[in-house]
Amino acid sequence: MKRLLAGLSVLFVLFLAACSGTDSASGTTEGGKTEIIFWHAMGGELEASVNEIVDEYNSSQDKYTVEPVYQGSYEESLTKLKTVAGTADAPAVTQIFEAGTKQMIDSGNIQPVQKFIDEENYDTSQWEENISSYYQVDGEQYSMPFNSSTPVLVYNKDAFKEAGLDPEKAPRTYTELKEAAEKLTVKEGDKTTQYGLSILNYGWFFEELLATQGGMYVNNENGREGDATKAAFNDEKGQKVFELISEMYEAGTYYNSGQNWDDMRASFQTGTMAMMLDSSAGIKGLVDNADFEVGVAYLPHPDDVDPQGVIIGGASLWMAKDIDENQQQAAWDFMKYLSTAEVQAKWHVESGYFAINPAAYEEDIVKQEWEKYPQLKVTVDQLHDTIPSTATQGALISIFPEARQQIVTGMESLYQGEDPQAALDKAAVEVDTVLEKGSRSR
Repeated sequence: MKRLLAGLSVLFVLFLAACSGTDSASGTTEGGKTEIIFWHAMGGELEASVNEIVDEYNSSQDKYTVEPVYQGSYEESLTKLKTVAGTADAPAVTQIFEAGTKQMIDSGNIQPVQKFIDEENYDTSQWEENISSYYQVDGEQYSMPFNSSTPVLVYNKDAFKEAGLDPEKAPRTYTELKEAAEKLTVKEGDKTTQYGLSILNYGWFFEELLATQGGMYVNNENGREGDATKAAFNDEKGQKVFELISEMYEAGTYYNSGQNWDDMRASFQTGTMAMMLDSSAGIKGLVDNADFEVGVAYLPHPDDVDPQGVIIGGASLWMAKDIDENQQQAAWDFMKYLSTAEVQAKWHVESGYFAINPAAYEEDIVKQEWEKYPQLKVTVDQLHDTIPSTATQGALISIFPEARQQIVTGMESLYQGEDPQAALDKAAVEVDTVLEKGSRSR
C-alpha cells in the first residue's frame, strides 16, 4: 500500500506539471517564462496570504512564474517530497519545518543557497541572525528562513488583577511562576475552576526551556560540531524543567492540556488556566478571540540562571539540486523577493510570524499593527534579546520528530507520578537508540 501511495504521489506531481502547461524538464512555460513549483504547508488563511504574495511576485517581473501548491502539514509535505526528491519532478522550492533540517542536509537532494549568496555577494546581514543561524552549519547557509516563531508566556491580565497580581509584571523565574500560579488557581469546593499554568505536551517547549538555560539537547554542541550521537537533555538543566512541571502538577496549579494546540488555546480562552506557553505566531488569534486582556511575556527560567533566549521554530525554504539552472535562478530570485522588507512586513502582519528582514518592522503597516497588537513587539524583543550560541541556535538531528515524541511520553509520565529524573533518563535512552539507528542507516 505504501508503494502504491508513493507511486500515486509521483503521478500527481507529473499531472500538475502537465496541467500548468510546463515542460517538467526545462520548466519553461508557453510564454517563455521559467516556471517553478513551490510546495508549502500553509493552510487556511495563511494559504491565501501565500498565494497573494506569489501572485504579486509573478506580476513584479517577466522572467519567472511561481506556482504555489499546498501539500498539507509539515510532516505530510516532507513525506511527499521524499517520493520525488532527486528527480526532475521535484519542486524547485519546498517549505520544510525546522525539525526536518538535518534530514534535508543529509539527503543530498538540496542546493544550499550559500552558492547564490557567494556568487552575488548577497548581503545576508539584512536577515535576522537569530533566525537564519538555525539553518547554517559551519558558516554555510543551507536554506532561507521563511516563517519563524518562538515560544512566549501568555497570560490573562484580568485574572492577574483578580488574584492581586500586577498585570504588567509577568513572572520571569520559576519561583515567581509557581507563586503566581498558586494565587491564580481557583477552587470551588473540590473542583478547580481555574489553574495557574499549562504547557502543551509538545517537545518543542521542553527544548526552549532547556535552551534558555544554555542547555544542550544532544552532544557535540547540539550536533553542530559533528553528528550528534547521544542525548544531553537529561542533565540538571533538563531536570529543572521536568521538576517544575511535576511539582506544579502535584500542587494542583498545573493543567494538563494534552497535545492539541487548538484544545489548549480554547481552554485558555474559556479561563481553564490563567497562564500558558504558546507560539508567538498564535498571539493575534488569542487576542482576537479572548474576552479578556491578553498579556505576553518572555519565557520563564530557573532562579539561578541568566536567560539566554529562545530557539526559533517554524520553517524555511529549500532549493532542489536536481533541477536545471534556470529553475534554480528562478527559485533564488523568488527567495530574494520574499526577503524584502515590504513582503516581510506584509507576511508578519498577516501571519503573526516574525519578519526575517528586521527592516520590515519600520514599515508603516507593521507600526500600525503593533499599535493594535502591542503583544507582537514583545515577541520580537525576546528574539532580539536572545544570546547567539549553539544552545539557542537549536539542535541539529535527523530524528527530531521521534525525539520530541519521547519527551512527550516523559512529560505525560510525570502526571502519573514518575520521578522527573527517571522520566528524562528513559527518554534519553530511547533517543540514543534512535540516533544510533539513524547513524547506521546513513
